[in-house]
Amino acid sequence: MSENFIISLIGLACAFSLFLGVYAVHAIRKEIPQDDREFLDPLPITMRLFWPLVSFFSYYIGERLGVEYIEKTKIRLQRSGLGYLITPEQFFGLKVVSALLFMFISWACMKMLESPGVAVPISFLVLGFMFPELNLSDRRKKIEKDIVRLLPVYLDFITMAVESGMNLNGALMQAVQKGPKGPLNLEFKKVLRDITAGVGKIDALRSMAERLQIREIGNLVSALSHAEKSGASVGATLRIQADQRRVERFQKAEKLAMQAPVKLIAPLVIFIFPTTFIILFFPIVTQLMDVM
Repeated sequence: MSENFIISLIGLACAFSLFLGVYAVHAIRKEIPQDDREFLDPLPITMRLFWPLVSFFSYYIGERLGVEYIEKTKIRLQRSGLGYLITPEQFFGLKVVSALLFMFISWACMKMLESPGVAVPISFLVLGFMFPELNLSDRRKKIEKDIVRLLPVYLDFITMAVESGMNLNGALMQAVQKGPKGPLNLEFKKVLRDITAGVGKIDALRSMAERLQIREIGNLVSALSHAEKSGASVGATLRIQADQRRVERFQKAEKLAMQAPVKLIAPLVIFIFPTTFIILFFPIVTQLMDVM
């Protein structure tokens, strides 16, 4: 009788604790405001799976972040093309979720290997916290590389449109419609959107330069601003900028081609040369062993 009573109490306690857990999760979810993503980019599928946790940490930890950190992260997100996908607070919550996920996976692997210890999970915790930062940096470098690569093409489109009689706004519109898709196309669309909203074309281009922080874009905006103020020919200025960007792209390609043999030295010394020596000297060593 007493054993059945104890089992019943344990069952009631488990049911009550489960009820409290569900109620706590519901209360926390109700307290966290829902994201209004009507004017934001859609979330990737992998991010949707962990988005409730990201919202939880961003709501309870994001308010305690410094203003300087939020502003710097906002600029980095804009330069990486994620300014309309995630806020700085949500990005910090994503870092926390990534850290916990990395730690849990490493702990599960160590558990399956029956290897106790906390050094590996803690290391993966730090790695998981830094992983979104590394991904953001790689994304920014890729976007900057694509923008610099496509800039001469768009300058040619804009130059031909201006020299055929269009103004700069119409030339930008033609370049956006006819030019190749990519991050530079999106940036010029933002410029056109700002111009449509009433911002001056030079101010809109200057905002793009401040948003991207790329030297080639800054030089282009400075040249157009100077031509606008001095009354010089915009078509000639664009032609000079296009030729200069094309020469710089060719010089950069030559530089990378010249660096390739130097970068191949380490793989040759570490991987290819030892294998070659083993293949050459193995027959010699076997014959010497037979002789001796």
